[in-house]
Amino acid sequence: MTSKIRTLVVDDESLARRGLIVRLQDFPQVELLDECQSARQALEKIIEHRPDLIFLDIQMPGMNGFELLREVKAKGIELPIVVFVTAYDQYAIKAFEVRAIDYLLKPVDHERLSLALERVTKNLAQRERNAQQERMLNLLADATGEDCEAILRKLADNENVGASRYPEHIAIKESGEITRVAINSIEWVDAAGDYMCIHAANETHILRRTMKELEEELNPNRFQRIHRSAIVNLDQIEKLCSRQNGEYHIVLKNGKELKVSRSYKERIKKLILST
Repeated sequence: MTSKIRTLVVDDESLARRGLIVRLQDFPQVELLDECQSARQALEKIIEHRPDLIFLDIQMPGMNGFELLREVKAKGIELPIVVFVTAYDQYAIKAFEVRAIDYLLKPVDHERLSLALERVTKNLAQRERNAQQERMLNLLADATGEDCEAILRKLADNENVGASRYPEHIAIKESGEITRVAINSIEWVDAAGDYMCIHAANETHILRRTMKELEEELNPNRFQRIHRSAIVNLDQIEKLCSRQNGEYHIVLKNGKELKVSRSYKERIKKLILST
């Protein structure tokens, strides 16, 4: 780890707090954010600072250490790493039940404190690795249209994650010629009788295929039906407009306006708000 461990010390006994803070000064990887003399004060500081680590006394007036952790979870805040510091050893089992990383008895000696901080450092490093993996999975999910669980299964089976069942190009036969049109360049598609008009990069191509067949080749994370006879590229949507008569229209980045049918209205609204 290159960043410092952002730390709170929570203890109602001032001498115990000061003694621990003095010992922590021997560890340059620790950044002391604040010291708290009550659990209530600690709750405010946790909300304010979101520390990586708290050294937490258990027996305190008003609210004890376990109750503090319940309050933090109740507010939907991710718990920092917890090292309990107490004069009593009867709480050890309960401390580990709430997933404290260590349990120190007062007065804390240098060697025992050093061991606790080694555990904290390893735990924070693992959290960072997990966060990086999650970010990578989300990027892969956005790029491939697959969910994270499916990507993890492919990785476990040594499969190619980049492989997608959706093609990057579509072949369109027109006037004896075959044109390869990049899927990403398609702005919208509308049906006209027994064929479709593919609007892409300021050109319109005629494709003799059903709307359903084409829809199965398009990634639903990028292309969505807005009408029985129209599909639109979500990346091309500039805005969604409502009319006085209750109808909805979307406006594409190229200025084209398309009607959204009532049956697709709510889905399109949700997709636009989530992108």
